[in-house]
Amino acid sequence: MTGAEPDRTALVVVDLQNDFCAGPAALARFGEDVAVLERAAAGCVRAVARARERGVEVLFVRFVGDPEHQGPGWRLRDRTLGKRPKCLEGSWGARFHAVVPAPGERVFTKRACFDAFLSDGFEEYLRARGVSHVVLAGLYADVCVDTTARTAFQKGFHVTVLTDCTAALHLPYDAVLGFMRLVYGARTTTADDPRAWTAPVYRAEEETCVRPPD
Repeated sequence: MTGAEPDRTALVVVDLQNDFCAGPAALARFGEDVAVLERAAAGCVRAVARARERGVEVLFVRFVGDPEHQGPGWRLRDRTLGKRPKCLEGSWGARFHAVVPAPGERVFTKRACFDAFLSDGFEEYLRARGVSHVVLAGLYADVCVDTTARTAFQKGFHVTVLTDCTAALHLPYDAVLGFMRLVYGARTTTADDPRAWTAPVYRAEEETCVRPPD
């Protein structure tokens, strides 16, 4: 990694917005299991508090789905599946849910895309800050959190996913977490685990990565 302060950790809160947590579309998707979303949101509140207490930088990533940002494939999918755009810019649905950025905390915007690394300036900011380890929370584990974790891993970042701070939308949650452990080498643990906030130590000269066991 490059940057002035190597081996830093950052908490990245992904898409913790009303349309995904508390809006009619989210409630319709989860039905009686809406408590899953409530637990994930409450976990994010705890994670942000833990990070701030530890001096770990907190970054917020938000989604806007206005039709003008959608590509042809996205629009075709929505028409085919009867999906309506979510998190329209300036709407209640686009507002942060349960926790909001504190003064000075950065917010990055995804425009009709899943991956935080497609937000303007996101990767550049991480590298300029010397971040080598991203801790992911937010929604959904099998969509935007997974996509961001995948890119982070491919770009050389260590990845931790906070299991009490997210939820799966389409796939079994345990399977999603297992996939990320297997393919991205992700650490999966809770916000209360002190190990979550420390980057694994990679020793290039030994070709080994020292990581506390999950």
